[in-house]
This record gives sequence, C-alpha cells and structure tokens, in this order.
Amino acid sequence: MKAFLKRYRVFLLLIIINIVIGFALPDIGLKSISITKQNFIEMISVIPPIFILLGLLDVWVDRATMMKYTGKGSGLKGILIAFLLGSAAAGPLYAAFPVAGVMLKKGSSLFNVFIFIGAWSTTKIPMLTFEAASLGLTFTLTRLVLSIIGILIIAVTTEKALNKDQQKKIYELNQ
Repeated sequence: MKAFLKRYRVFLLLIIINIVIGFALPDIGLKSISITKQNFIEMISVIPPIFILLGLLDVWVDRATMMKYTGKGSGLKGILIAFLLGSAAAGPLYAAFPVAGVMLKKGSSLFNVFIFIGAWSTTKIPMLTFEAASLGLTFTLTRLVLSIIGILIIAVTTEKALNKDQQKKIYELNQ
C-alpha cells in the first residue's frame, strides 16, 4: 500500500485538489471534471493502437536490424529514418515516448531517439500539409527548415549533456 501511495502521490494529490475546488468553486470543479473526461477519452482512443503497434514493432523488427539502421554509427541514414518515423507518426506527443522506449530497447542511439521525438513533435506530415494550405508554402518550408535545424541542435546538445553513466541508465531503464 505504501508503494502504491508513493508511486501515485501526484495523481492522488490532484484528485484531492479537484475535490476541494469542486466544493469551493462548483463551476470550476465541473469544468475540471469535463476537461478530465475529455482527456481520458482521448487517451483511451490513442493508447491501445499505440501499444498494438509497439508490440508489432517489438516482434517484427529484429534488434540487429534496428541497430544497423538507427544505432550508433548509422550516420545520415539513421537520422533520416528517425526523422521519417517521427514525421509520419500520428497521435499526440505522449504516444512518442513508448515508441522511443522500444527504439532504445532495440539498440537505437540516443541521438536518433532524440531526433525521432523532435520530429514527432514538430514535423508531422499532416500538420505540414495543413500549414501549407493555411499559411502558405514559403512559411511552411521556412518553419520546417528551422525546425529541422533546431531538432538537430537539441539532439546534439542533449546527447552531449548526458554523461556515459546517465546514457547507460537510460538504456537500462528500457530493457
């Protein structure tokens, strides 16, 4: 029981805060419940397909293949694959992290996982097509190029900021 309370302390604290707000300010409490319900429904509709895809990725893609194409030393090929995987993905950013975990488990480099997460968050193909139609091709291409440069800078900086022990711990957490 103690482990349960420790693990879910933030969640339980938020429930208590929502209950207090519900009694003190009923309008805000009802709005909070409504937003929570919408977020829960969205997560329930996104999470099962992501976990099915993760299971398939885990079974179908061999560790050696993943290491060859996105592991250390994969070079430009690994960067492009990580960008394409992230850009072609659908769903909210929180769905990217389980995929990133499987990539790490299969031997992808941290750098390419950072590229994947950055691409998922900023360079989704459906978003780019909508943006081009709404804001124009020049704006879209400019933002895309700047986003790619930013993703690369962030990935390099983040990887360099982690020492070998921290990198090893990240890989161990995903085994």
